[in-house]
Amino acid sequence: MKASIKKGLSYGMTSGVITSLGLLVGLYSASSTVGVILAGLLTIAFADAFSDGLGIHISEESSGHLSSSEVWEATIATVASKMALGLSFIIPILLLPLNVAVVVDFIWGFLALMFLSYVVAKQNKDKITSVLFEHTGLAIFVVLGSFLIGEVIKNFIK
Repeated sequence: MKASIKKGLSYGMTSGVITSLGLLVGLYSASSTVGVILAGLLTIAFADAFSDGLGIHISEESSGHLSSSEVWEATIATVASKMALGLSFIIPILLLPLNVAVVVDFIWGFLALMFLSYVVAKQNKDKITSVLFEHTGLAIFVVLGSFLIGEVIKNFIK
């Protein structure tokens, strides 16, 4: 796989999991309203995918390491992977009771992140457990922080 596409996919997938889970957990703890959570996930899947795509695009252009076509490959891979993964969190919300869907999405997100971390660790010949703990630890930090933000909002904005 080309380095530019690998860069976009790994960035988009990681951001898709972390951003979607953070938003999902934060909104769920603040409101537990299906409509609000769906609106948030759909909005973030669209807006943040293009925002991250533009971020990768400008970052890679400014580095001068990639050709114009490689910059576009990284951009498209970022947008496509972030949007696809972000939208995947909507499926359980539509099909399951909300409390069950949040758990399913949490498991799905962490499995996706762990798979990506495993692939990266194997590719770089890093210690797999160290990479898994590092990546999932950061994700847990984001999810817990988002949960606490939702709780603060729920308790102070009534």
